[in-house]
Amino acid sequence: MPLPQALAKFNRRVTNRIAGPLAGRSPGFGVIVHKGRNSGRVYRTPVSIFHRDGAYRFALTYGREVDWVKNIVAAGTFELETGGQPLLLTDPTVRHDPAASWAPAGVRQVLHLIGAEYYLEARPA
Repeated sequence: MPLPQALAKFNRRVTNRIAGPLAGRSPGFGVIVHKGRNSGRVYRTPVSIFHRDGAYRFALTYGREVDWVKNIVAAGTFELETGGQPLLLTDPTVRHDPAASWAPAGVRQVLHLIGAEYYLEARPA
C-alpha cells in the first residue's frame, strides 16, 4: 500500500513549502510545475528525479490517483525545474512495476517496502 494520504496532506502544507525552493536546484531532485485541470491554478510539487535512457521517471509514493499526476497526464505536458533550469516534458505515462526495476537498487528496496508499485515516465519535448 502506498504512503497514507494524511502524510501527503502534511507534505503539501509543510514539507513541500520548505523543500520546494531547494528541490529545483539540488541534484536528484526537481519541482514539477503543473496547472490544476479544473482550477487552472499553477502548482509546484517537489519530486525525486530518476533520469535514464532519455526518460525522466518519478516514483508515485502516494499512488497514481494523486492530483499532480492527474493534472499532468490530462495536460500531456509539464515543466520540470531541475538544476535551476526549466525543462519541458511530454507524454507523461503512469506505469506499473511492482519490482521497481526502473529504479536504482537502494531506491528499489524502499519502494518495495512502502508498496509504491507505480511510477510516472515522461520525455523531453
